Amino acid sequence: MTALIPALAGALVVAGLLGAATSLRPVRSDAPPGPVGRPPQPVRRPFAGIGRVVTVSRRTRVLVGAGVAVGLLVAVLTGWLVAILVVPAAAAGLPVLLSAPASTGQISRLEAMEEWTRSLSGILTAGVGLEQALISTLRSTPEAIRPEVTRLASRLRARWATEDALRVFADELDDATGDLIAGNLILGARRRGAGVASVLESLAESVAADVRARREIESDRAKPRSTARWVTLITVSVLGVLALTGDYIAPYGSPIGQLLLVLLLGLYVATLLWMRHMATGVPLPRFIGAAAQDAAR
Repeated sequence: MTALIPALAGALVVAGLLGAATSLRPVRSDAPPGPVGRPPQPVRRPFAGIGRVVTVSRRTRVLVGAGVAVGLLVAVLTGWLVAILVVPAAAAGLPVLLSAPASTGQISRLEAMEEWTRSLSGILTAGVGLEQALISTLRSTPEAIRPEVTRLASRLRARWATEDALRVFADELDDATGDLIAGNLILGARRRGAGVASVLESLAESVAADVRARREIESDRAKPRSTARWVTLITVSVLGVLALTGDYIAPYGSPIGQLLLVLLLGLYVATLLWMRHMATGVPLPRFIGAAAQDAAR
């Protein structure tokens, strides 16, 4: 019983760090934002982030279940009660810490925006009206932004005001480049001039250059992540072999030793979090939609 209290206390530290890293992953939803009849009103959230519901994927639940089983087995065989919490926390948290960040998906969405903008520019060149051109692009929209474009077309068919539909479209894209595209389309809807197609073509070239630059940056950021992944795998393998074949980790079997082990593991997790934070870019500020209005207040 004396060894159980410090072991559980120390293991909770590691589990908390890994849980915090897992909860910081952004969760996107492709569900429609609400009825198509009228624009949704912005919701004021003075305490954003408090009370957020964190969804747990089936893969994470399986990893936690397998980790609990392995941790119980290790605790029974070795007497290390700390393994009951450390093993499932590591099984669920390490894949998150060592995986690629969400910026890879953002690059794919940027590339899809560039392709969609170029397609829209080509349709407008043929003399089609803006609303009809937006609806026509649905056939060739890339998968990365198809849900957002589908809802935009549905709102236009439901006789929404073009500017309101485009503002909601920008909110759903939730990206500064999406705001830039929607802003140009809003100006085109207001002025009804003939130069929207050329503006969109130039914008598509700018987005394409941005995509190339971001891919180069992401390639450089992937190198330290790969190094950290291999170092972690080698360290875990070596510790596993030493635990089964020698007395190297015997001093960590005591209550103080288990606390020290958890402290060292917590520092290692903190290092991985720090590296992941350094490799994560800061998104550009938006200037359209509820988020931009809240930031301006």
